[in-house]
Amino acid sequence: MNTAYHSVPGSWSEEPSKLPDHRRIRVHIGGLHCSLCTGTLEKALGKRAGVHKVAVSLTHEQALVEFNPTLAEAGDLLRTFTDMGYTISDPRAFRPLDEEEKALVIERNRFLTSLAMSIVAMGFVGYPVSSPWFPLCVFSLTSLVLFSFVVLRSFGLRQALTGSAFLSLLGAGIYILKLQGFFGPALPWLTGVLALFAIFVIGRHIVRMAFKALLRGILNQHVLVEAGAFAGLAGGLFGLAFHPQNYPTEAFFAVSVMVLSYHIFSEWLSLVVKTRSSQAVRKLLELEPEVVSLVKEGKEEEVPLENVKVGDLARIRPRGRVPVDGQVESGESDVDESLVTGEPLPVEKHSGDRVVSGSLNGNGTLLVRVTAVGEDSFLRQVIRSVEEARALKPGVLHLVDRVLRVYAPTVLLMAAAATLFWFFGPQIWGSPADLQRAMFAGLSVLVMGYPCAVGISAPLSIVRGAGEAAERGILMRTGEAFQTLRLVGRVVFDKTGTLTEGRPALRQILAVACPEEELLALAAAVETPSEHPLARAVVQEALKRGMTPGEVEGFEAVAGQGVRARLAHKNFTVGSPNFLAKEGIDCSVQTRNVNELESQGLTVVGIARDGDLLGFLALGDALRSDAAGTVRRLHELGIRTSLVSGDNEKAARYFARSAGIEDVHAHVLPADKAVLIRRFQKDSRVAMVGDGINDAPALMQADVGIAFGSGADIAIESADVIILNQRMGSVLDAFTVSRYSYRKIVQNVSLAFLFNGLGIPLAMTGWLDPVWGMVAMAVSVTAIFMNSLWSRGSYFFEAIKTVGRPPQVQTAAGPQIQES
Repeated sequence: MNTAYHSVPGSWSEEPSKLPDHRRIRVHIGGLHCSLCTGTLEKALGKRAGVHKVAVSLTHEQALVEFNPTLAEAGDLLRTFTDMGYTISDPRAFRPLDEEEKALVIERNRFLTSLAMSIVAMGFVGYPVSSPWFPLCVFSLTSLVLFSFVVLRSFGLRQALTGSAFLSLLGAGIYILKLQGFFGPALPWLTGVLALFAIFVIGRHIVRMAFKALLRGILNQHVLVEAGAFAGLAGGLFGLAFHPQNYPTEAFFAVSVMVLSYHIFSEWLSLVVKTRSSQAVRKLLELEPEVVSLVKEGKEEEVPLENVKVGDLARIRPRGRVPVDGQVESGESDVDESLVTGEPLPVEKHSGDRVVSGSLNGNGTLLVRVTAVGEDSFLRQVIRSVEEARALKPGVLHLVDRVLRVYAPTVLLMAAAATLFWFFGPQIWGSPADLQRAMFAGLSVLVMGYPCAVGISAPLSIVRGAGEAAERGILMRTGEAFQTLRLVGRVVFDKTGTLTEGRPALRQILAVACPEEELLALAAAVETPSEHPLARAVVQEALKRGMTPGEVEGFEAVAGQGVRARLAHKNFTVGSPNFLAKEGIDCSVQTRNVNELESQGLTVVGIARDGDLLGFLALGDALRSDAAGTVRRLHELGIRTSLVSGDNEKAARYFARSAGIEDVHAHVLPADKAVLIRRFQKDSRVAMVGDGINDAPALMQADVGIAFGSGADIAIESADVIILNQRMGSVLDAFTVSRYSYRKIVQNVSLAFLFNGLGIPLAMTGWLDPVWGMVAMAVSVTAIFMNSLWSRGSYFFEAIKTVGRPPQVQTAAGPQIQES
């Protein structure tokens, strides 16, 4: 049920709670930027009367609120979010693709504009050649131009050369004009206007978010960047007001522009990573048909799914997705429930049998009496479990956020301490207050202290890691996947379609009264008219071996048992051993062999001619070729493995034993899979590998969900990592990329704080000119940029060159995962 209150802009999803007399709200929150925000929201809302539980997920930007409606109203509770500056919307609604692309283009243009302004600002600083600061100014200007070339390189070499040449001429031209005295006394004012324009026009959204963060008592990157920007602005205004001798007014103003430029660059990178990963998997509800064919009074009409009621008669046509839970009234068909139950083979459905939503009908037509629709249907229950797990799933705190929790207030305190020390210290010693030195100390600490390089360290590493993962056929959806996968201590595998290939095929031939090749050729000829998946598997194997099945006469299919036909004037019977026994064919001599094949999880089909047994074909799923090797490598890495399947105990244990997995859980329902994952999580972090609807709750519950790109859309939407190439070995590749990317993040953060750690003590002396702050920023950002993209710079170009036109993700199954 969706409810929207006019008092609060936006909408959300509201539904009954498992607790008596309680309701729960799920809502998408816009404006979450760091883990400090999630804790603040949980704390603020948790204090409200009637609220039982609050969980805010930074990764999925969702909140789940459980409350007593007699003590609180949904609208009033959600107003807490909007009053704190966040936006709310329905968690099931997706932002239009063109709007996302527009936002990326706007952010890109904002960055390029701020970059050009930084080069102009450096030209305005323009120390003369005789000044000791001249080499540093030239170095900073050159670094900015090279930086712009690297960014523009993603648009093509010609655009990069043209843009960089223009920016070089712009910066150098202003520098020369300044040295020639062209601007005169207006120069500080021009630089000040540039700084004001950068702060309150280009970076006005940062000012707004910093202000809201301060109101919430949060010291995040927005607060720190504005502290540095306003510190530079204040230092420049001080120079305009008092005209101290040899005071670097232009340099202070230039610092404001450059700090904002680097911060906007980090925002743009983060937005690219976030948008691109979400656009590749936006098909949550496509398994559920929008309309249902109902039969009323002998007439058939299509009605929207939400208008279907319990007791209605629905017609399920061949190859159609089952939209409701129900009971078969009439008709016969084989129904593929593999994505729902985990059983690899289609199930024959007759009158009186039950069908569940999300399964795929075969070649027959079924008339189904509806027993559950909407929120009570199987598919909706799975979706609801996924959404609940999404809201409750704890996002791993970002490394930068953990550092900034301590770093931001420390820098602000050091800046205040340095200012007070150099202002009041000389007076204590009997000397006059040194206002200029106090200003230099406090403002330079803020400028040097802003970790602009830290802001781009994680996004750059993720861009690089995502590119390398894509090269290996892996889509890493979230930054948490990079951080968490390396810590996983247990990997849980689904069976059908994950550990196994997920399709029936001929696995073994047991010939009794004729050669194997002849047995297969006869079986393929008899099965050619059949549409049953096992029959198609037999025919495909015969064609693969170059056989041409003969034409049969008098073909007759017995639903769920086998077929009869005439071939070359002889009567043939093909079907299960029980079916052959009913037809009077003696199979008792091969009972032991048949039981052995069935113990391996195979389905046995017998072939008889004129009442004499010719032999058996064993069909079934097969272990992926690299499954056993992948499990062995995981064990060598110290990672435990488990198999969780909705299939029967015998089949689950056979495939687990073949793969080298000792911990086996069979006959597990979808909701119980998530419960089992929670139990595993008490001991270690858990990764779940699956592909079906029944895996979706477990994929979302796991610390890292890994889905195959050919699986169900809801499973793909629930996963953090998507394997596009169908290789089980890609699970190991994902671990490798995760560990390497996290190592890069740590390296980048260490580099950033090395520069800041050296610069802040120097800044506290009060003798450091602000130009050093600009140099430190240029050096640190350049170093981190090269460290992140070293030898793999093409990943960065590929990630951002598609801004304005979304990339296409090609899966191994053929179709592209892309919104049309």
